[in-house]
Amino acid sequence: MKIYFLNQLFLIKQVFLFCIVFFVSNINAQISYDAVSNKNISIGTYGRVGVDWSFDDDRSIGRRLNLNNMGSIGGRLEEQDYLEIAPSFHFTPKEGDETVIHAQVRMSFYSNSLTTFANSSTSSTGGLAMSLPEMFVQARNIGGKDLNIWVGARLYRGTDLHIADHFYFNDHSGQGFGIEYKKTRFSSLFIASTDTTSTVPPYFYLNIKSGTPSAALRQRNVINIEQDVDLNEENKLTILGEYHRMPNGQSEVEIDSIETIVNFPSDHGFVIGARHHINFKKMKAGSFNDFSIRYGTGIANGGDGGMSRTWLTFGAADTLALNFRGAYSLAIVNHSVLNLSEKHTLNPYLIFTTSKGGADTNGMSETYFGKEVYNKKVDFTVGAREEFYISDFFHLLTEIHYSQRKDGENPFATMLKFSVAPVYVPTGKKDIWARPHIRFVASVARYNDFAMKTLYSPYLQFAGSKRWGSYFGVKAEWWVWN
Repeated sequence: MKIYFLNQLFLIKQVFLFCIVFFVSNINAQISYDAVSNKNISIGTYGRVGVDWSFDDDRSIGRRLNLNNMGSIGGRLEEQDYLEIAPSFHFTPKEGDETVIHAQVRMSFYSNSLTTFANSSTSSTGGLAMSLPEMFVQARNIGGKDLNIWVGARLYRGTDLHIADHFYFNDHSGQGFGIEYKKTRFSSLFIASTDTTSTVPPYFYLNIKSGTPSAALRQRNVINIEQDVDLNEENKLTILGEYHRMPNGQSEVEIDSIETIVNFPSDHGFVIGARHHINFKKMKAGSFNDFSIRYGTGIANGGDGGMSRTWLTFGAADTLALNFRGAYSLAIVNHSVLNLSEKHTLNPYLIFTTSKGGADTNGMSETYFGKEVYNKKVDFTVGAREEFYISDFFHLLTEIHYSQRKDGENPFATMLKFSVAPVYVPTGKKDIWARPHIRFVASVARYNDFAMKTLYSPYLQFAGSKRWGSYFGVKAEWWVWN
């Protein structure tokens, strides 16, 4: 009885410690939550939550004004509820060893039906979903040297364009392993899926060598290497290279048309890119500009829907050669944060992407399992956020975004959006990265004829063919990082 009581007391103590750490830990937000507020565990978090409504139909709709297939590119102030919790477990090396060791798990929660969190659950139709985008072990500063290794599933990516929620240039997120030494980073990802709704090259094939058809997985291997070059104290260049290979999916016997859909031959692709980062020494601290350019070929031409991952292959394959030879994607991003004075910060950006698949058409082309996709697209977005620090606790956000997208031979769909958001910042910091935010958001968007008639926006798909779209909401956003 005494042992049982002690065990229960120990369990209560651990739960209490977990809750305390959750609220007091200070950790890194974007790539890894590393800070240690307890020698065994720390927790990071990102989240947004709120309510919204539209005066068009007098109801809560929770739909972006942005153009279709562009995600948050075009502004993210209308995004729905979302939560990440990332506990990191820390290990102590032997005495005298400077290695930093941790295992990290990241849980993300969202609603498939776009309802608010409070009115949804995992048992609801289209209700809450949970994923584990991260579960990895990492050893840093191995033996006191600038050497790191990691293994597992990881959101392995660099800086992002926050107001468009776009991790550009080098989003190598996936499951695999990596080695980092000084200014060189190497990683190898193993991408596999049995999602038959996907339009990327099939990650499985029919194994009929045994005489019994069965689904057998095949993986894409993605090898990435990055090198940082310090040009001087304020300028840094990053060089990127990738190689993608998908193994042969064909069997040794004749196959019918259904099996041909998934029994594609081996295929590959390459990516090259460069990013230039400059810190503006003559401006207030934290001012910078990033310019990146990246070109991918073959099955490595991915990057659509607000994502920049090159293994998300775009378009359709050549229906005769059954490969993506001739496919390509060019992505250009420019992103700045300019702290102009004690009262103003300007955050402008530009994103341009053009992509083509392996088919011989720009329009619709048949892909896998009878689905059709556009084989070419061009999209362009330019936007800016101006943050005016009215006082320590009250800021005013104003944003303007212009987006245009062309699918295949269609005309361009365009959207021009203006947003204003008075913000209460409880931490009292005059900083564009200060969180949490409690905001009132008002956005209005104007669509061109093609976007309006084709309902080329999540908002228009709900509200119908309209020249103007509107959004009003009360929102909160937070993160905990160093």
